[in-house]
Amino acid sequence: MARLEVPVQLRWSDMDAYAHVNNVEMLRLLEEARIEAFWSHPLGPDGTRPDGALPTAVLDAGPGATVSTLVARQEIEYLRPLGYRRSPVVVEMWLGHLGGASIDVCYEVRDAPASAPASQVFARATTTLVLVDPATGAPRRWGDHERTVWAPYVEAPLVHRRRAQA
Repeated sequence: MARLEVPVQLRWSDMDAYAHVNNVEMLRLLEEARIEAFWSHPLGPDGTRPDGALPTAVLDAGPGATVSTLVARQEIEYLRPLGYRRSPVVVEMWLGHLGGASIDVCYEVRDAPASAPASQVFARATTTLVLVDPATGAPRRWGDHERTVWAPYVEAPLVHRRRAQA
């Protein structure tokens, strides 16, 4: 199976008073990577996709799009603090589930690509997205094109740690 690796640049404003990326900003990093990976890019003047556009970016999410995605659920585990750095973090993504109208996007936020020696993981997360018809607000099934493009990126879902129940 394949995974997507999307570099995301940190901003100084992502830091909180404890000098690490704020928990809300960590979710923003995931969102930026997800948009880069799954939303289509505007075509260039010559009618082609821009250089660097990922092959998985097949959802039309621009103004007037016929579909939209809604976050139905998010779960995140923070493994170590992520301080400010000039080099981008790498958000590694795969699909843990490809349902009728929903997908589970799994993430690992790293300091370098997973193939790099001693790559550190700062956070792991899962986001459930639901495809919605903006005119009706009702869920809409994924099309054959999305399923075909995304199938190579489906693998076992991320298993989150749980606190012991009292």
